[in-house]
Amino acid sequence: MSAPATSETSAPATSEFDRDTAVTLRTPGVYDAELSAGWTIIHAVNGGYLLALLGRALGDHLPHPDPFTISAHYLTPSVPGPAVIRTETVRTGRTLSTGQASLFQLAEDGTEVERIRVVASYGDLDALTDEVRTTATPPAFPPLDRCFSAADAPAPRIPGSSAIADRLSLHLDPACVGWAVGAPSGKGEMRAWFGLADGREPDALSVLLAVDALPPTSFELGLKGWTPTVELTTHVRCRPAPGPLRVSITTRNLAGGFLEEDAEVWDSADRLVAQSRQLARAPRD
Repeated sequence: MSAPATSETSAPATSEFDRDTAVTLRTPGVYDAELSAGWTIIHAVNGGYLLALLGRALGDHLPHPDPFTISAHYLTPSVPGPAVIRTETVRTGRTLSTGQASLFQLAEDGTEVERIRVVASYGDLDALTDEVRTTATPPAFPPLDRCFSAADAPAPRIPGSSAIADRLSLHLDPACVGWAVGAPSGKGEMRAWFGLADGREPDALSVLLAVDALPPTSFELGLKGWTPTVELTTHVRCRPAPGPLRVSITTRNLAGGFLEEDAEVWDSADRLVAQSRQLARAPRD
């Protein structure tokens, strides 16, 4: 697992997100990566960051450049440090190619542990038609300068260590920050303007981060603590326009200690650029 890499597959990056999701080709289908502590929530690496990391490796491995749909099962919590990603081509076609990837880390006893496994179909977002027939509408919440960021008081930050908050530019809808002042709304909703703190413009990979980067909807249900993702499926519908994204996440059913989160990501041109659904474990008291 510690063999030296043979070639660099990620272009030189000026953005922290690009540097921290860089992968290095070791041998065909095997990539080395370093999970950054800058993308942790409490002590675990964020699931959206991991999805973007594996998404980058699959984008290099497959003949098509862009994720169209990617489904991830989070098997064990990932931790900052070295990791290996193994990719495999399942099928290639004219417009879509399908592959799978797994991320591994070494446990304390030296055994290799699989952290996350994904199956994804890739295509070319620039080849899509402009036709849109939809009943979906962008989420309605205040403009960015009237929403709450981590710099505001009271600061709506996740309880405990949350390094990822410093990597993001999140401005939360005031209707969704009751949890931060001890007065959750009781509604399973979370909405925010989303961007990266260093100003990097959105693309298909950062959208994979966006669907899992907001505080969990369980906070507005009055629950506190880590809400680990069990499974997350994301559909990327088009390449986002420059500018901040709007992310809306809802939960309708918390039962048996698990909840779902349905997310929509809208760009500055009012286009629905991504949709996702995840199953997560509800925080435990």
